[in-house]
Amino acid sequence: MDVDYSERFLAAIRRFAAESSVPADGEAWFIGENMSFDKALLSTLSETENKAVRRLFEKGVTIPPQPRVLQDLYKKLMNGEADVRVYAKLLTKDPGLVAMLFKVAQNASFRRYQPFESVEHVLQAIGLQQTANLVRAIALSSVLPAKHNRKAFEAFWARSQAISELAMLVAEERVAVCNIFPDQACLAGIFHDCGVPVLMQRFTTYCKDMRLEEPGRWADLAEEDRRFNADHCVIGYLVGKHWKLPEFICDAIRYHHDLRSMGNHAARTMAAILQLAIQIYHEDRHLPNPEWQSVRPDVLDELGLGDDTLPELIDVVLEQYHGASQH
Repeated sequence: MDVDYSERFLAAIRRFAAESSVPADGEAWFIGENMSFDKALLSTLSETENKAVRRLFEKGVTIPPQPRVLQDLYKKLMNGEADVRVYAKLLTKDPGLVAMLFKVAQNASFRRYQPFESVEHVLQAIGLQQTANLVRAIALSSVLPAKHNRKAFEAFWARSQAISELAMLVAEERVAVCNIFPDQACLAGIFHDCGVPVLMQRFTTYCKDMRLEEPGRWADLAEEDRRFNADHCVIGYLVGKHWKLPEFICDAIRYHHDLRSMGNHAARTMAAILQLAIQIYHEDRHLPNPEWQSVRPDVLDELGLGDDTLPELIDVVLEQYHGASQH
C-alpha cells in the first residue's frame, strides 16, 4: 500500500505541536537563543505545512542555532574568499572545534592526504567547502548539550560519530558508483538522527520512555509517535534546513527509514549509505538491527552491491575504521 509521506510529515508536526505543554509566544518563531526562524527555509513545503510548522515552534520546540564561527565561515565562502589562511585564522578561534576537525580528518577516507600538520593543510588538502561540511557536522554536538541524563546524550553522540565515520568510509569505497563524497556522508551521519537530542532536551522522560540507555536500543518511530506525538526524522529535517544542509541531505534525514518513498536519486543514495553504515555499526557491536532485513534489498540495489560483494565491503570498511581508531 502506498503511503503519503508528505501527509505523514504534516500530521507528525500537527500532533507534536498540539500536545506540547509549552505556552505559545504570540507570533514569535524561536530557534535556539532568541533567534528568529527564517521561514524562507521551508519554501519546499506547502502552505498548509508551513502553517503547521509555525504552530510547532510557537509551542516551544527549539531548533539549535548555528555557532557564530560557522556563520562567519559560510559568509566568507559565499563572498568567494579563497585564502586558506583566512579560514584557518577563523577556525583556530575555537580550539575545541579544531581538535575535533583533526580527529575527523584522521578518517581513512582522507588517508591520501595524511598526516595533517596544520589547519591550513587540512583546508588545502580536503578543500574549503569540504572542510566547511566537516566543521558543520562537528559543530552540531556543541549546540545540543545535555540538559539532563548526560549518560544518554554521551551515548547518542558516540553512536552518531561512529555511524558518521562508517558512512564516510562507505561513501569513499562506492564514490565511483554513487557520486557521494566523504564530507557529505559525514554531514548526513551526524545529522540523520539529530531530532533525537532535540526531543531529549524537550521531554525529560524521553530517554526513559524510549529506553535509550539499554544496549542496542534506539528510537522506535511508532513508539515515539504514540508516546510523544513526534517524529525525530521530521525534527531532524527542520534542523538540517535551518543549518542550510544540501537539499538531498535534508531529504535523506527526513526519509532515511523510507527509502522507497524517495524520488531524488542523490537523497536515496545518501539514505542507503546511512542504512549500510548503521548496519555495519550494529554488526561491529554484535547488536541486532531489526530494520536491516526490510531495507537491505533497496540498499544493495542503490549502492550497486550484491550478496557476494557486501561482506567484502563490510570487511574493508571495518578494517579501515578500526585502523583509524588506533591512531
